[in-house]
Amino acid sequence: MNTPTYKTISANNQTVKKEWVIVDADNQIVGRLATQVAMVLRGKHKASYTPHVDCGDNVIIINAEKVIFTGKKFEDKEYVRHTGFPGGQRFSTPEKVFQKDPTQVLHKALKGMLPKNRLGRALQTNVYIYTGTNHPHEAQQPKELKINTKK
Repeated sequence: MNTPTYKTISANNQTVKKEWVIVDADNQIVGRLATQVAMVLRGKHKASYTPHVDCGDNVIIINAEKVIFTGKKFEDKEYVRHTGFPGGQRFSTPEKVFQKDPTQVLHKALKGMLPKNRLGRALQTNVYIYTGTNHPHEAQQPKELKINTKK
């Protein structure tokens, strides 16, 4: 009989082992940081990755106010939103968003890199972004994750 001798294992909510990871965003490029964090949120770095299951880790990002954009994206890039009313299209730049809340720039970058379905919305709850080095998740004993820095 020509059947494989192995069995494909599909992860589910009961078998997934979620960990806590901390990332320092100091002097990191926004898009490159967001791609690495999105991969960890999805769980693609694990051997037991299953596309339809939340098998990623919980990620804590500190020093969100110290991220950088390359080129002139800080002034030229546009975020578009709609209020829901006629003529309600609104535009803003990362510079304006950064002045109000520096964490929103990383939230927007991560949201664009996650799936646009209920799994993606659930994955967004697994990321915690803070300005400064203080965070309230010391009890979870997060492991530090090294992300490439700008050379």
